[in-house]
Amino acid sequence: MATRITSSKNESKKKKSTSKKASTSFKNKLVRFLFKLAIWFFGLSLFSVVFFKFVPVPFTPLMVIRAIENKIAAKENYFSHDWEPIENISLNLQKAVIASEDGSFLSHNGFDFKAMQKAYKGNERGRKIKGGSTISQQTAKNVFLWQGRSYLRKGLEAYFTVLIELIWGKERIMEVYLNSIEMGNGVYGAQAATEHWYRKDASSLTPIQAAGIAAILPNPRKYSATSSSSYINGRKSKIVRIMNHIGKIQY
Repeated sequence: MATRITSSKNESKKKKSTSKKASTSFKNKLVRFLFKLAIWFFGLSLFSVVFFKFVPVPFTPLMVIRAIENKIAAKENYFSHDWEPIENISLNLQKAVIASEDGSFLSHNGFDFKAMQKAYKGNERGRKIKGGSTISQQTAKNVFLWQGRSYLRKGLEAYFTVLIELIWGKERIMEVYLNSIEMGNGVYGAQAATEHWYRKDASSLTPIQAAGIAAILPNPRKYSATSSSSYINGRKSKIVRIMNHIGKIQY
């Protein structure tokens, strides 16, 4: 009888030991898999950022999403996107987007913590305040990520922001930004937007025309750069005033 009890205890210990080994083996495999996944992600993301430092960005996730949305809604899929080197994009537009979207673009390292804090406090009070995302953050999101709000996307946005700040530099970030962002319904980039709104080249924008494009960036599918509404005119005037204080752009 004692022998049977001892044998039963030994079998129970063996089962527990086997179960622990299996659990440990699974955890080790999971850790190895996640580590390999992280290495692959880092390698691919680094390659993408280096690649687009030298090559024009042909399309963005948002362009694809808009095309799918139009297809589902059975709408005409208007699409206009022309890449232009930053040398061919008016300095007025470069100043206008800095004035409108990111006043400290030339001096920060990708993040404007004061603007983030202001936006956070404003949201807590229920006031509608600009989100606090810099041009660098917007570029990272537009080129490499999807739209929407989640901690995962914001974390990846911060990661790609650091990469493009380190690898691209300010001038390339501005170049990609001005060639990729939505500037009208189905209109992407400075050249396409200038042709769409003013029937001219991006190199010849006047300060007020550049301010008109920058004024609609918060919602380019809702507003018109040539609108005479009090809201757009007010934004244009404010942007032009700020532009006058920016001075010479040195990337």
